[in-house]
Amino acid sequence: MVFHADNLTVLPRFADASFTVIYLDPPFNTGRAQTRRSTTANRIETTQDAANETDAAVKTPGRITGFKGQQYDRIKGDLLRYDDRFDDYWGFLEPRIVEAWRLLADDGTLYLHLDYREAHYAKVLLDALFGRESFLNEIIWAYDYGAKSKNRWPTKHDTILVYVKNPRGYYFDSSTVDREPYMAPGLVTAEKAASGKLPTDVWWHTIVSPTGREKTGYPTQKPEGILRRIVQASSREGDWVLDFFAGSGTTGAVAGALARNYVLIDESPDAIAVIRKRLPGATFE
Repeated sequence: MVFHADNLTVLPRFADASFTVIYLDPPFNTGRAQTRRSTTANRIETTQDAANETDAAVKTPGRITGFKGQQYDRIKGDLLRYDDRFDDYWGFLEPRIVEAWRLLADDGTLYLHLDYREAHYAKVLLDALFGRESFLNEIIWAYDYGAKSKNRWPTKHDTILVYVKNPRGYYFDSSTVDREPYMAPGLVTAEKAASGKLPTDVWWHTIVSPTGREKTGYPTQKPEGILRRIVQASSREGDWVLDFFAGSGTTGAVAGALARNYVLIDESPDAIAVIRKRLPGATFE
């Protein structure tokens, strides 16, 4: 299923715990007006539930408090006072992350793909929002393509934060993942070198080749190899996979090829046009 819409208008249609994998590659710049706030305006007040001091008790309409209540609000307020340029970005992302958590199955996994300039803030906020015990991995996707800076170390990686819904019962099967070559094959047996090794949390994988078969022309297209690894490890055949910043539709292409069901959402007409061409068998709404 593919939806051409603002994701926040579609996500409430789905029942709690509907998806085993949620992959999100949100825009690094939402395109919305940047509104800088004063320190006073940025301060977040919290109250506590007298019946349970560990529960969230802020009930302000239209405001998301977070699952960890006061602790989350305090950390969020501290971060946004420190760098209020992040306020608009997190204000855009936060309600969507909360919806993603609601939609995750109990054994499900969230993969949040972020720019290096945003990842450190997001990790601290997600730790506070969902609990550090739900943090599984910080995956570094490293590549070596394009222009190289000469006045600093060239930035050639993205960060994928991995959080699980239930740290005591999430699904993960690394044996199904495509193996990769050993970096020093001479140090292992010929049999191991031939079969390859399981990936670690650093993934060396090229970007989509400008002349390769995968290329759709969509500017932020991600390679199928990255999504295939995610879907293989964290879902089974027949499970549902969600991507509500769908872009070029790579998540759907991979999920379909691996016999998973998928839902894609994007509000960009250009993205939907690419997905229609790439996934002609999908149902569009």
